[in-house]
Amino acid sequence: MFYAVITTIQEPTLSVFSLVNRLASCGGRLVVAGDSKGPLCYDAPYGKRWPVEFLALADQVNSHFRLAENLPTKHYARKNIAYLHAMQAGAECIYETDDDNAPNDVWFLRQETIAPGRVVAASRQSRWVNVYRYFSNETIWPRGLPLDEIRQRVVPIVNAPQTIRAPVQQGLVNGSADVDAIWRLVMDRDFIFQNGSSVYLEPGNWCPFNTQSTWWWPLAYPLLYIPSYCSFRMCDIWKSFIAQRCLWAMGLGVTFHAPEVVQNRNLHDLMLDFRDEIPGYEQNRRIADVLYGLELCSSEDAVGRNLRACYAALVDAGIFPQLEMALVDAWLHDVL
Repeated sequence: MFYAVITTIQEPTLSVFSLVNRLASCGGRLVVAGDSKGPLCYDAPYGKRWPVEFLALADQVNSHFRLAENLPTKHYARKNIAYLHAMQAGAECIYETDDDNAPNDVWFLRQETIAPGRVVAASRQSRWVNVYRYFSNETIWPRGLPLDEIRQRVVPIVNAPQTIRAPVQQGLVNGSADVDAIWRLVMDRDFIFQNGSSVYLEPGNWCPFNTQSTWWWPLAYPLLYIPSYCSFRMCDIWKSFIAQRCLWAMGLGVTFHAPEVVQNRNLHDLMLDFRDEIPGYEQNRRIADVLYGLELCSSEDAVGRNLRACYAALVDAGIFPQLEMALVDAWLHDVL
C-alpha cells in the first residue's frame, strides 16, 4: 500500500482535494495529522467517501506510540505520528507533502530504483551543491543552502543511465518554490523550473531538501523523523542533513526530480520566516561538518543506530538540547 502524509491545522484545501484525487487513481491513501489548533474533522465534500485517514490530536495522544506522549503541540513535528501510522499500516512507500501543494500533470507514483540520467559524482570531501541550478539558469537556491554557497560554480554532472537505488527522492516545486526568506524578501515571485532528467547526488554532496514533495522507501523510514527542539523553518532542513549523512554510510545518495507539484503557498510572515531561519544561516555549515566527521555503520540494519548517533553528536555540539534525545529514542522505539 502507498501512503501520502501531511500535517495541517486547516480544513481540506483545494490542493489536498487535488492530491486525494490523484491518490485515488493509483491506489494510495492519505494520512492527515491534526494539531491542537484543529481541525476537528477532515471530511470529504458532500459526504463522499475518500481515501483519507485523519488523526485528530486526541487520536494521536491515545495511540500506542511512545513518541506521542511527549511530542510538542503547535509544531510541524506532529507529522511524525502520521509517518508512524503509515508504517504501522504497512506502507510500501511514503510520500510526504503539505496542504498547499497540488500534484502537477507529470506527478506519478515513483519507484525506489531509477535511472536518473544525470549524476553529481562522489566528492572526497564535504561539498555543497545547489541542485536548483540544474533545473534553472536563474539565481535561485534551496532553503538551507549556506549563503556563501549561492554564487559558487555549478558542480559538473555526468550521464549515468544505470539503475540506481534511491530510497529518498525529492521533487521540486513550481509556483512558490522552497527558497529561504532572503530570496523571497528580495526577489519574491512565482517561479517555474525547467523540466529535465532527474539528478542523483552521490555521497559527499550536500544539498538541503524539504518535506514538500518527498518520497521515502522502507530502508529510509527511520530517517523520516522531524526534530522538535529547533526552529520551525529549520526542522525539515536539519532532518535532511541527518538523512543524507545516514544514506552516505550505506553508499547511497538523494535523487532530485523536475517539478512534480505546484504550491499555492499558505500565508507567511516573511520577517518571521527570516528570524526562524537565522539558526540555519549560522549553523548549517557547522552541522554538516559535525555529521561529516562521524564514523557510522554501513549495514542497512544500522540506520536507526546511525540516526541516533547523528543526534547525539549534534546535542554534544550544542545544536540540539538534550530534550531532543528522549524524542529520538521514543521514535526509534516506535519505528523499530
